[in-house]
Formats: sequence, C-alpha cells, structure tokens
Amino acid sequence: MTVYCNRQGFTLVEFLVAIVIMMVGILGLLQTVNYAIHYNMGNQLRQEATLLADDLMNGEKAKPFELISTTPAPYSRTYPFQRIVNGASRNYSVVKSNSEITTQTKRIELQVSWDYKQQNYVHSISSLASKFE
Repeated sequence: MTVYCNRQGFTLVEFLVAIVIMMVGILGLLQTVNYAIHYNMGNQLRQEATLLADDLMNGEKAKPFELISTTPAPYSRTYPFQRIVNGASRNYSVVKSNSEITTQTKRIELQVSWDYKQQNYVHSISSLASKFE
C-alpha cells in the first residue's frame, strides 16, 4: 500500500493564521493613517487661523490711527468668518479688542477660535499702533 503525501502547499489552518497576522498588521497601519490625517487637519486649521489673524491685523494696522476704535474702553467685537480648508468650509470666530494705552498708543488684540472634533482652539495675536507727530 502506497501513501501519497502532498507537501507542496499550505494547509487551511496555516492559511487562516497568516490571514489573521496580516489583518493585525493592516489594522495597525490604518490606525496610523487615521492619526496622521487627524493631526494634519489640525495643523491646516491652525495655519488658516494664523493667516486669518495676520490678514485682519494688517488691515487694522493699515487704518489711520484715529480710526482704530477704542470706545467703549476696552472696545471688543466678535466677527464670524468662513474659510475653505481642504475643500470644506470651516467656521472661525474672531474677537477684536482694542484698548488705549496712552494718547499716542493703542493696543490691538485678535483672538481667532475654531472647533475641531469637539475641541475648541484659540490663536491670539496682539500689536501696538502708535501715532507719531
């Protein structure tokens, strides 16, 4: 009697173990990609907030000294903005606060805030505007 033994392939159990090992590795890679997308989007939103704050500060500092409002002291106002980030519209809120330090100097403060994944983020900048005579 002759017994034939085929040792040229994988058994079903070996194949299933290999599939499970590959699935664990692929799920680890997918989780890494998910974290990378999350942090990349957070950085893009922060960069857009920085650009918005810089644009608004440049516009405020371009005004003549007398047109920078500080009444009532301190003057504070909130503005909503929408910006396109990664092809989607994102909402930003800007709080502008101006105060008079001396009769020749005014402080301009901007706070840009936005929400991402149920967390609130804020970027603040401030500058001084002086009148020279």
